[in-house]
Amino acid sequence: MSEPRRLDQGATPARAPGRVPFPLTEEQRAQWRPLKRRGWKNNSMVQLTLVRFREFIREPEAVFWTFIFPILLAAGLGIAFRQRGPDKVPIGVISSGPGVAAVIESLKRDSSLVVESYDDSSGARALRTGKIALLVVPTATRDSVRYVYDRGRSEAANARVLADRAVQQGAGRVDPVRATDTYITEKGSRYIDFLIPGLLGMNLMGSSIWGLGFAIVTARSKKLLKRLMATPMSRVQYLLSFLCSRLVFLILEIITLLGFGHFAFGVPLRGPLGTLFLICILGALSFGGLGLLSASRARTTEAVSGIMNFIMLPMWIFSGVFFSAANFPRAVQPFIKVLPLTALNDALRANMLEGATFTGVTPQIIVIVVWGFLTFVAALKLFRWR
Repeated sequence: MSEPRRLDQGATPARAPGRVPFPLTEEQRAQWRPLKRRGWKNNSMVQLTLVRFREFIREPEAVFWTFIFPILLAAGLGIAFRQRGPDKVPIGVISSGPGVAAVIESLKRDSSLVVESYDDSSGARALRTGKIALLVVPTATRDSVRYVYDRGRSEAANARVLADRAVQQGAGRVDPVRATDTYITEKGSRYIDFLIPGLLGMNLMGSSIWGLGFAIVTARSKKLLKRLMATPMSRVQYLLSFLCSRLVFLILEIITLLGFGHFAFGVPLRGPLGTLFLICILGALSFGGLGLLSASRARTTEAVSGIMNFIMLPMWIFSGVFFSAANFPRAVQPFIKVLPLTALNDALRANMLEGATFTGVTPQIIVIVVWGFLTFVAALKLFRWR
């Protein structure tokens, strides 16, 4: 029997199917040792998800825009539009004419008015530039006054009512019915209560679309996708890894922004927290699908930036982030209602401010899910590695 052939020094061993050639040095064993599966840790999608997570936390600017900027924006707007006492209405009085002193005295008795005296030219200029909401012009007779104001300004109409009431009471008018006021302060009706859900929805949209879109296009421009194409990893696993990584940051985003709004400004959380988290998760996944779709064909960051801005700009304007979408004409309301950010903001406000449960926001959830499903399927069809 012939002796077994041994490997020469430095020679490359011929590998038998499923076995490691023998005998080998320790260095050669390390080189030829087949990879052993170690459960879920070696799953390609798990590893890609961890890669996405590491890429994010190593970029300070991404952390700032995702977690710090929304808090700063909420703090600034919350302080600027904080709940204060009734705003005083600035009005002007033309100082020439009979009975001016009596008119000014009557107006100053109303604590909701700030009264300034003007001559004809300066009064017209103050009204034109918006320094005052109403100009009171005493006429030649003592028993009449003239009000000059812009009917297009809502505060001007209110100023006219307040000024006329003060003038009439100063002239001796007595109201036939005695009225009393009861003041209440209800959380949920303030601007900051309206703003926080909108900021949360906007942040979920921005971080999902920008985070996923730029990451994919950057990998494509650096030829990383071309290398991954040669691996056994499927396209579905690669795209799902981005969505899974978004879920990790989603929890941190929700806790950070809602916690700040609740403890700093007392924003109510009246609905079930489970429903709130479900709405946020579905919204993030839906916008993640939009991010994948926007990056499925783009080759440069400039191209994907234009696509993403084209997608997000209508929602920034129409979806009720900083003001109610009901301000737009009725003709465009059907278009606004089917936007994913509109559905997300409406669902968040219904849950947080009105205490809505899952069944109460079902129409909005359907819109969000349909957008997520269609965009992810389209991204799978259109996605290219090169």
